[in-house]
Amino acid sequence: MAEITSAKAMARTVRVSPRKTRLVLDTIRGKNVADAIAILTFTPNKAAGIILSVLNSAIANAENNFGLEKANLVVSEAFANEGPTMKRFRPRAKGSASPINKRTSHITVVVSEVN
Repeated sequence: MAEITSAKAMARTVRVSPRKTRLVLDTIRGKNVADAIAILTFTPNKAAGIILSVLNSAIANAENNFGLEKANLVVSEAFANEGPTMKRFRPRAKGSASPINKRTSHITVVVSEVN
């Protein structure tokens, strides 16, 4: 039986647009875990704090569930898919209305062990 060398964590229906979330995820993809935590800690973005908690959860899953070492972990996959969109309307002139889409995202971080 093959050894498990990766762990995953997800945050679903997070109230940040996927486009803004992907900008932050692109900076940490492929980096080791210590560097990724340092980058996310000092990134002034709402999505960075949420991604940091998802990354910490993936690290905890790797250590507790699969017995992997934190020092050997690398962010192998990090992506944000689109979640449900809340549709709102803003009143405009002459009795009309403009739609406002409040987008949400599903954030997934996968950490894997590098030998």
